[in-house]
Amino acid sequence: MADSLLLLKRVPSRHTWLRARKARPQLILSRRPRRRLRNLRWRSRRRLRRRLLQAQAAGGDWLQGGCLVSGAAALQRLKTSTRRRASSPEPAEDPIPSGPTILPIPPVRPAGSGRAVLLLPLGQGFTFSGICRVTCLYGQVQVFGFTISQGQPAQNVFSTYTHSRLTINAVHYSVHEKSKKEMKREARVLLRPYLNQDDRYCLMSSFSPLCSIVLLERLKTSTVNFIISHPGLSYIFVQEVRTFQINSEYCALRSVGIRREKKKTGLRLTESAFAVMEELVSISSEEADSCPVILVCGCQDIGKSTFNRYLINQLLNSISCVDYLECDLGQTEFTPPGCISLLNITEPVLGPPFTHQRTPQKMVYYGKTSCKNNFENYIEVIKYVFSSYKREAPLIINTMGWVADQGLLLLIDLIRLLSPSHVVQFNSDRSKYMPDLTPNFVDDMDGLYTRRKSRVRNRGFHLPEFAENLEFADEEKESPVMSTGYKLMFVKSEFVTGKTPRNRESHNRVLRELAVLGYLSQLQPPVPKPLCALHGLTPYQVPFNAVALRIIHADVAPTHILYAVNASWVGLCKILDDVRGYASGPILLAQSPICDCVGFGICRGIDMEKRLYHILTPVPPEELRHVNCLLVGAVSIPQCVLKSQRGLEGTIPYVTTDYNFKLPGASEKIGARESGATYKEKGHPKAKFYRKTYQCS
Repeated sequence: MADSLLLLKRVPSRHTWLRARKARPQLILSRRPRRRLRNLRWRSRRRLRRRLLQAQAAGGDWLQGGCLVSGAAALQRLKTSTRRRASSPEPAEDPIPSGPTILPIPPVRPAGSGRAVLLLPLGQGFTFSGICRVTCLYGQVQVFGFTISQGQPAQNVFSTYTHSRLTINAVHYSVHEKSKKEMKREARVLLRPYLNQDDRYCLMSSFSPLCSIVLLERLKTSTVNFIISHPGLSYIFVQEVRTFQINSEYCALRSVGIRREKKKTGLRLTESAFAVMEELVSISSEEADSCPVILVCGCQDIGKSTFNRYLINQLLNSISCVDYLECDLGQTEFTPPGCISLLNITEPVLGPPFTHQRTPQKMVYYGKTSCKNNFENYIEVIKYVFSSYKREAPLIINTMGWVADQGLLLLIDLIRLLSPSHVVQFNSDRSKYMPDLTPNFVDDMDGLYTRRKSRVRNRGFHLPEFAENLEFADEEKESPVMSTGYKLMFVKSEFVTGKTPRNRESHNRVLRELAVLGYLSQLQPPVPKPLCALHGLTPYQVPFNAVALRIIHADVAPTHILYAVNASWVGLCKILDDVRGYASGPILLAQSPICDCVGFGICRGIDMEKRLYHILTPVPPEELRHVNCLLVGAVSIPQCVLKSQRGLEGTIPYVTTDYNFKLPGASEKIGARESGATYKEKGHPKAKFYRKTYQCS
């Protein structure tokens, strides 16, 4: 006991401290860096010393900030540590670091105007904001789950401020028995067209086996140019931040149009998410006969859409295509909002939804961003779109984030009707409680239109009249609650979002408007041609008696139908009925049809004398020949389109400060409107005046 007390009181002597100090690795600096080291503060000196020691531990020379560090110290340290391990009686094991390891920053070298070359050692990443074109010159990298190898085509990457920043990660690749010298010679040859001799030497000094070299190029697309042409939207892609560290790397990245970001701002997925994706990719790649149907569910703002994009990219690494069923009306992925669609995805998804608007295989315009108060029509539309799935590729089903009360019952109905093979359920400590959707729970739970299995079997339950109208298949009518035996997979989400209950609606409205702008950008000519104002484009002239009209989201008096259609976002649809041969028009539908939608457009004006609609749309003419119905919903034209019409003098068309909300179809539920300037979107009494102003010759 006394010995233990003496041991506790014993402290290191001066001789012990001196030996420990001598054992520390020495930094070999030239005279100029030593003079600079004296002028630094204590905190800066400590930070610089830590970075130099890390470079020495990595081995080789390291050039940073004018300080040349020789590899002799690292070699001496390696020999000393080797002798100690050899003389130690304990078994040799890898030392466990006491703290987080800070890796050296990947070097970036300019490669001419608007280009930069990035070298990434294995296991390191480059997190950035902005847009660029990524080409893998040597090795293999991964962006948002999609692998880009040497020799593959370049990919357009969009790391915007509306979503998590993307990271370019260097991943492992196979090397066919090549020495480091041979790999270095091969990489040097690949860099000759892009870098001069000095930059090649500087970059190759950091070369290590299994590293990757990436070419970053400035990216210009008509979508990006059209979006940033509107006031207040340029911040989405690039934000000017005042910095005092202006070096060659900063200038090179700025010429590309990107900026290095901190790693913590990048996309982060949990281990459970990676484990689920690995299992789903393995199942999709191995099973050739049956394609898995994957339904992703969870509350809102939990990371479902990000998981879907990452999963799509992972699947495209091993298979040629993936099918995608969109059931979320408010936050659609590949179409404007208010649609239920089925798409076949063959290219990676490397950005937010407004950067990859695509043409679906089958699409129905629901007309609203929520299915509340009209669940039956929502189920009918999903059944109609899902019937086109041919089971030739894996299917990912995206669902709404409304999983409480009636939303949960609706989700149970979808699970029974779509019969998924795998259900991925997201849970989070910050989200509301959601029960585990096990097969037994779904079988024992009543939905909105389907009933639990025990109730049907034991009590002889029959579907009510409103559920029979859903037109189930014959086998579904006999047993509409047949258990599919799906596998439930859980993802513990730690997704960080900037949305709060107070700003969620405004944030979602901005994303929906960006999706509409992304779709309208298809009207613009390809780069490098300049942008064209929307009011300067020639619209299509559609006779009144060639198409039928229907207002989906509200009851509008027939006398105000044309007011509601004018200057509105319209769905271009195909119905089975032949509308030709009727009166001179307009032709009004009594009910909202469930029909195919080929695209969208803007009703720029209505000519009452010639009885023509003026429609502006990017849909090709061969598709427009089949359009015989115009549907108007709650999705409106973004306000920035109406406010920032370039080249106009005097009164801006369709913009007024005198708006009558008491008119039928002009309620505040139709789009959000700012105070002050109000926009004529539905039922403005001065529509005739604006129609004449906005007419085309």
